[in-house]
Amino acid sequence: MKRGIIPTDETARLAALGELEILDTLPEQAYDDITFLASQLCETPVSLVSFVDADRQWFKSRVGLDAAETDRELAFCAHAILEPDDLMIVPDARQDSRFADNPLVTRDPSIRFYAGAPLLTPAGHALGTLCVIDTEPRQLAVNQRRALRALSRQVMAQLDLRRSVAELNHSAAAQRHYEQQLEEYQRVLEENVATISHLSLTDPLTGLHNRRALTEKLEEEYLQRARYNTDLSFALLDVDDFKPYNDSKGHLAGDELLELVARVVKSQIRASDFVARYGGDEFAIVFTNTRLDDAHLLAERIRLAIDRDTPPGSKVTISVGVATASSTIATPNLLIDAADKALYRAKRAGRNQVALATGPRSTGG
Repeated sequence: MKRGIIPTDETARLAALGELEILDTLPEQAYDDITFLASQLCETPVSLVSFVDADRQWFKSRVGLDAAETDRELAFCAHAILEPDDLMIVPDARQDSRFADNPLVTRDPSIRFYAGAPLLTPAGHALGTLCVIDTEPRQLAVNQRRALRALSRQVMAQLDLRRSVAELNHSAAAQRHYEQQLEEYQRVLEENVATISHLSLTDPLTGLHNRRALTEKLEEEYLQRARYNTDLSFALLDVDDFKPYNDSKGHLAGDELLELVARVVKSQIRASDFVARYGGDEFAIVFTNTRLDDAHLLAERIRLAIDRDTPPGSKVTISVGVATASSTIATPNLLIDAADKALYRAKRAGRNQVALATGPRSTGG
């Protein structure tokens, strides 16, 4: 294991860290919201707001890790702050000479993947990082890298606001200014909460709703159905032969294809419909106030649009399974399961087609 090199601005960096009076403070929701969002957007089990002190790294906020601090000589973040302007990514720590024999790699928590965005002061001192960690080797998509950098700037914005409030607390003469700053602080927090809420329900690659948002939508629609006896249909879409395409053309091309499919699907749905990325190369659509035959027509329109509108170099087709809520499909999970089985039949029948849930489950009411 290679010891981390001390940054050339170490004295000024530690002084800036000390001035914030952030070390060993209690947890705060604003930072916990950011680590939660980083973990969700980057799809990693661990996310940390880490500050690199003289002989330790201390975590202001953490998701998926029990330890509150580690020795600095073990810290991946101690390496990340050496290049303040860059995002440090370690795809597989076992293959990196800096970390291959690090106890955090060879023993629990068995770090494999690491990505850290430095937390920079206006003077350019890297105080620590907002980082995400996984126990499996991997990479980040371009949008995930951008999101991690953006969230690291949000950490610094929270620190600046925190320091402003602390300074104003020492000055009774600045009471009015203090109140204005608190109002601004509250406004920024509310904006951040709104942004975090939106991003936590959004797929970072396609910009569509994510699976969590889909779950909430289906629960909401089933409540509406129970109250007003409304029709509700649901479709699962799967990109045909996506894995061979991804393997032959590379993950970046695969991501671009999923973005293209998302745009075409979104262009074909109605304003009342709800589309989400269900996972991998699967998409889901909630058709509100829609019976099975109408949902079938809408799904067929989407299938034809995909077949027609994707360019020759990215020619792609989709298979679709459609189901409708009924007395026997009385929960969101049963609706998803019915559509999934229909999708499986469409795949087995040759792909590039729409299949409907069969039997009594396909009837509305």
